[in-house]
Amino acid sequence: MADSSIPGISGAEVTLLQRPLFDLAGHHISALGIIAFVAWFIGGLIAVRILQSQWVRRILRKARIESNLIAIATTVLIVVALIFFTVSAVNAAGIPLSWSAGLPGINLSLIQIFMLVGLLIAVFWLAARTKRLLFERFLKDTGLDRSLQYAIAQIVSNAVVIVGIFVVLENTGIHLGALTVFAGAAGVGVGFGLQNIASNFISGLVILAERPISIGDRIEVSGVAGQVQQIRARSTVILTNDNIAMIVPNKEFIDSTVTNWTYGDPRVRFRVPVGVAYGSDPEKVRQALLAAARENPNTLSDPAPSVFLDKFGDSSINFELVVWSREMSSRPRRYRSDLNFAIERQLRAAGIEIPNPQRDLHIRSGVLKLEQLNGQPSDAGRDPTRDFNGQ
Repeated sequence: MADSSIPGISGAEVTLLQRPLFDLAGHHISALGIIAFVAWFIGGLIAVRILQSQWVRRILRKARIESNLIAIATTVLIVVALIFFTVSAVNAAGIPLSWSAGLPGINLSLIQIFMLVGLLIAVFWLAARTKRLLFERFLKDTGLDRSLQYAIAQIVSNAVVIVGIFVVLENTGIHLGALTVFAGAAGVGVGFGLQNIASNFISGLVILAERPISIGDRIEVSGVAGQVQQIRARSTVILTNDNIAMIVPNKEFIDSTVTNWTYGDPRVRFRVPVGVAYGSDPEKVRQALLAAARENPNTLSDPAPSVFLDKFGDSSINFELVVWSREMSSRPRRYRSDLNFAIERQLRAAGIEIPNPQRDLHIRSGVLKLEQLNGQPSDAGRDPTRDFNGQ
């Protein structure tokens, strides 16, 4: 017979620790079981603290896992660790819980649930890894447009997720035939509560297929202007010039009017209105505006800048400077500001005046009283009031 004594503790003390203290759920609970329960539970808390540390996140980053998937993976691992250590603690306390027995209400055991969670994380990791490899390595030197490469990588990634989920469900004991009722309920849900999610997902597929927008495009949609950073399954990430990431649902790009500044051709035409005083030489104004346009390094020489005399306004002769730029479509406000600074400098150097608004006042009848600021009449021998009746 094996010796069951614990080193440093006598047989009488062991017997005392194993003596039942109370009953719980039909099982005897001893002091030794309570000690084991506390030890397992403390071990679980320590494991949770380790999983929450930056050390674990650095390991996951080295495994080339995306940041959003890292957050999901660490959360799932924490929940799994809590369940594992809690069940082990309950078993150590003297209340047997079978890892392979089905849980009440569902035909799955704890081992199957852990396997399901682990395999789902692996599927999402594999999909993200596949997308990265396709976009950054295999498709990089194919000669295809980068936006088309991204669309292909994203579609393949979505296919890996869908196929992987079906394979995982089949291998963890969840047969797809048993999901018929759930599929019918999900169909009703898509028609009501899940309608927006399904609409955004389908819109994302349409965007990837038709490519009205691509990664790196400068767009404006629903009052949001910026550069497209990501096209995801449900939404698109747009980065504004203020370095703010705007999350726009994909259906907005299908239902709303979208302005794409760089669709097909990255060259963009800018129109800058300029008003000069009457009496200015129009040819000198034209040369000054063209000089201001050419001195900006972001102005294209082909098509060349041009100047139009737009109209004769109330207070000024209105010109319009038309320039083309390739690089400044992502920062149009900065480009316009640089042009305006250069225009003001060139007009000032040429002695051309930018007028203030002017109005001619005609008094048809009435009396207008004129006074100097010091209160004295403007003419000692003249009444400071004068009748403006055409006299």
